[in-house]
Amino acid sequence: MPVMSTAELYLVAMVVIMTVPYLIWRLGRTEYFAPLVVVQIVTGILLGPGMLGAAFPEVYQQVFNPQVIQALNGVAWWAVMLFVFLSGIELDLSQAWQNRRETGITAGFALLTPLLLGSLAAWPLLLTPGWIGPAGQSWQFVAGIGMACAVTALPILILLMEKLDIFRKPLGQRVLRYASLDDVLIWGVLALILLDWTRVARQGIFLLSFAVAALVLRRIMRAIPERDRLYVGLIWLALCGLGADWSGLHFMVGAFLAGVVIDAKWFDQDSLDRLRHNVLLVIMPVFFLSTGLRTNWTMGGAAVFLAAGLLLVASVAGKLLGVHLAGRILGWAKGEASIIGWLLQTKALIMIIFVNVLLDKQIITAEMFTALLLMAVASTMLTVPTVTPMMRRVKL
Repeated sequence: MPVMSTAELYLVAMVVIMTVPYLIWRLGRTEYFAPLVVVQIVTGILLGPGMLGAAFPEVYQQVFNPQVIQALNGVAWWAVMLFVFLSGIELDLSQAWQNRRETGITAGFALLTPLLLGSLAAWPLLLTPGWIGPAGQSWQFVAGIGMACAVTALPILILLMEKLDIFRKPLGQRVLRYASLDDVLIWGVLALILLDWTRVARQGIFLLSFAVAALVLRRIMRAIPERDRLYVGLIWLALCGLGADWSGLHFMVGAFLAGVVIDAKWFDQDSLDRLRHNVLLVIMPVFFLSTGLRTNWTMGGAAVFLAAGLLLVASVAGKLLGVHLAGRILGWAKGEASIIGWLLQTKALIMIIFVNVLLDKQIITAEMFTALLLMAVASTMLTVPTVTPMMRRVKL
């Protein structure tokens, strides 16, 4: 290839990021089992060092040189912070509280059972060299893998329920409550995993400062016009991300906390929906590519796929078992637990964000990250094809 400037190479990368997934999605008509977001994630893996880099190493190294990767990572960080921030804003825990017995039992079993099975699946990987990161402790690795198996991706779940035409129906709202409560618990567990006893003073300062600042922010948000609230929210997002990262908790935890203390009712819902859609359309594809660039196959494809398969079984079986136990306790109709259990399999975005943090903190290796990424994609792609025939057979 002729010598190109960093700006030109960056734009080549952007052309690839925007074009390839769209063509696969549109021409391949993958919407039934893989919406565009999932195709973008898969494309990120294909464009990573294990696929494109192995097939065309010279082209890969020239286009995705350190300067281009650094520029892409900067966009990816802000993209995913915005996405997690919006997810936090859209959490409506008041509905979960009004139906707290049903929601608590279902969300509890739907989270704890795959967490336990995922943690058990993590043990043989822990005892095998090459999966735990250099800074990871055994309990962090086991808890992190277990929680990755238990995650439900709320934003992708909403997208899939809209496709199935159940989002605004009673079933969809119930599933949304279960996933919302689990979303909060997921970030709580992540914060616990990232607790650094050598920096616990900093983390205490951050959490105390955050609590005080959140009270002030809520007063400010009520007092200012709606047109200013989003801009103030973005300033708040950057400050929370900075504070969380400074304390050692990771900027993603700060992004979620920044959103969860803001009420969705302070904004026009259509505007929030459009913003989330635009974030997914305009800048999240960069995050998916940067995620793909972090995949690693040096242990061999067979080992990575074997680990991914083990975790997929733990994740799917754990979620279905947990939801069926909840359904039996609550006296659900026949077939209901299977539908809800499969809907809650959706992982994709939030799980990928979660394991990105584990990789950043060197709790897992790039090989473990790759296996988890494959598991997230597979569990998400299974959802719609599995649930659709069930919905035809069962009337809810």
